[in-house]
Amino acid sequence: MALIDNLLTKVKANLILSHDEDDELLRGLIRAAVSYAEGYQKKKYSRKLPPPTEQAAVMLASHFYESRDGSTGGFFADNVGAAAQTWKTVHLLLAIDKDWQI
Repeated sequence: MALIDNLLTKVKANLILSHDEDDELLRGLIRAAVSYAEGYQKKKYSRKLPPPTEQAAVMLASHFYESRDGSTGGFFADNVGAAAQTWKTVHLLLAIDKDWQI
């Protein structure tokens, strides 16, 4: 839970959110982002994420929050390409610490 709470602070700062009304929603989105990172990297994290993975999780959870209605809403509303760029950047960040097996 410390991992999620640490990321909650960072996601809220990224989203410029000062209220606590969406904290449970954000925790769920952060869990989804961390789960995605773990699956992509073929790793399991319990306490701390490496910096590139942490940034990817913050970006991804923020993206999930901004487009929680299932569309590309919020910040990304005017530019669908921005959503694609978010995913590309997340994947580039996650690739840094991926467990590449040959």
